[in-house]
Amino acid sequence: MDLDAIVLADGPLSRVRIAGLSARERAVRVARKVGATRVHVIDGPDRSALRGLRPNAVLVIRADQLVHTGLVQPLIEANDDAAAVVPDHPPVEDLTPGFYAGALIVVRNAAGVIDALLAGLSDTDIAADIAQKIPHGPIARAPIATREQRRAAHRLLYRILVKPQDNAITRYLYRPVSFPLTRALVWTPITPNQISYLVAALVALGCWITAHASMNMALLGTVIVLAASYLDCCDGEVARVKLLSSRFGAWIDTVVDELSSVGYMIAIGWHCHLAFGPRYLGDLRFDPWKAAIVVSTVTFLWSIYCIYYNIIVAVGSANSQDYVGRFEVVPGRAANAVRLAPAAPKAIVTKRELPAPVKWLATYAPYVVRRDFISWAAVLCAALHWTHIAFAALVAGGLVTFVIVSVDHARLRSLRRSIAKRGLVLEAP
Repeated sequence: MDLDAIVLADGPLSRVRIAGLSARERAVRVARKVGATRVHVIDGPDRSALRGLRPNAVLVIRADQLVHTGLVQPLIEANDDAAAVVPDHPPVEDLTPGFYAGALIVVRNAAGVIDALLAGLSDTDIAADIAQKIPHGPIARAPIATREQRRAAHRLLYRILVKPQDNAITRYLYRPVSFPLTRALVWTPITPNQISYLVAALVALGCWITAHASMNMALLGTVIVLAASYLDCCDGEVARVKLLSSRFGAWIDTVVDELSSVGYMIAIGWHCHLAFGPRYLGDLRFDPWKAAIVVSTVTFLWSIYCIYYNIIVAVGSANSQDYVGRFEVVPGRAANAVRLAPAAPKAIVTKRELPAPVKWLATYAPYVVRRDFISWAAVLCAALHWTHIAFAALVAGGLVTFVIVSVDHARLRSLRRSIAKRGLVLEAP
């Protein structure tokens, strides 16, 4: 859809800042985020800038309130004339269900909307003549006229910071620290990509300090890497709050994450080589620490390749957390076309109720291989002078991951080949 957007920012509330952005700028970014090709801002009583516009479709957003993508996205998906209205259970208390919510889209007579605005009609007047009313999403809009309303708007907006992929460690150990950092960073001109670059620099510094014989240096370097992992949470959070998410930024974030894991593994391995010596495991003809570093680097890099092949080719994502182990073939959108969808997990049925310790282990054991858990475990090992154990755990975890993703990769390749042999077209994710 070739879409023009008009942002009505002709009142003083359009200059109110929520989480570092004025209501005007936030509305502009929302319009661009949902696919507007051109955005026209009306910041005064003169609307003559709209004269001559004849768009195929027009989106109108009122910028006298906090707006987010949840206000507009349902209108885009309707692909027809529609106006956003307050849902039955609004997220903030002072909104009336069923009332116009400050956004509308017209695709049948977009030129008529331009003429109506030039004639002095308000978006409320135009919305009244639109038959289709669509309730907005849960995080979509909030009034900002009073201090209390602005506080409520902040609380509403920051709800988007909780990701569905967050595990218990992230939710209870990382987010309580990263949230305050994010709330401070959104008021600065620092961009999410700049935060990712800073994370990379901190990790590089931490790895260099770790790669010394001193246990104290290894502990300091590991703490710096842990601190970088906390800051790493903020780039995505700032991007979501300020509507700066991009595919390039997602790639920077995830590549920094993977290289950080490889870099720290090499650094802690080199520390063990210096601290414990090549004869730690007996009179071998080779240095076990160097050999383990080489083997682990190869397995880590291969695992990274398999993971990114998976998320790029089959999932269509730039986030390694979206990795899918098993796929199934489902019908595509066109004739003779198919696509890959995550296979539904099969529950393991037991004849008897599992003991509580076993259920607890089954629930939380998967967290052990997560980077957020590894960062804290590495600090604990370094504090106890168990750096050799931390390195061994990283090597072992890398080997297990190597085996799992290699099997998944072979299965995915085989599935894609079978689709091609059957003469079917595999749609891109």
